[in-house]
Amino acid sequence: APIVCMDFFDESGNCDAVISDGYYGTYMLTNYLFDMGHTEIDYVGTLLYTSSITDRYFGFCKALMEHGQKIGEDRVINDRDWENGDVSEESIVLPEHMPSAFVCNSDLTASALIKVLRKSGYRVPEDISVVGFDNYLYPGLCDIGITTYEVDIREMARRSINVLIKKMSGEVYKTGVRVVEGNIVYKDSVKKQ
Repeated sequence: APIVCMDFFDESGNCDAVISDGYYGTYMLTNYLFDMGHTEIDYVGTLLYTSSITDRYFGFCKALMEHGQKIGEDRVINDRDWENGDVSEESIVLPEHMPSAFVCNSDLTASALIKVLRKSGYRVPEDISVVGFDNYLYPGLCDIGITTYEVDIREMARRSINVLIKKMSGEVYKTGVRVVEGNIVYKDSVKKQ
């Protein structure tokens, strides 16, 4: 059966894939935080759990490097249980040295982080700014709008269907990974430093 992976890819290269631009999306979000005056920024996401979490981390790293910042494991906070992959408040342990902003690998992670921050007495965005990724959250998960990178799901679906049609008709086409860019959506979770 013809298969197209959507928003993840098989590292063995056996599957065509259509993914969101996690690398540049997170790069742009991190640069936005620098533009807002933040200089101490941490990343929230369990590295290597998925290729998209890791891609987003490398976009974060690129922005840090361009602003003369050190990159280290002390700037990364896990957000999920390695066994089942569930994002939870219990998995998020705040660092001893708090940054002024966090870049989260997803809006789901951002909403969990905001709850952890509030339980520790921090206000978002007054004390700490938070950005997410996806522009997608189940209603009721978070009571403030999270500044995020919106994934263009319609375009990803359109490209996936085009590849499937070409596969099924036997048409020659370029195989591989297709990257679909999105855009930053500015909401309420970031404050100027």
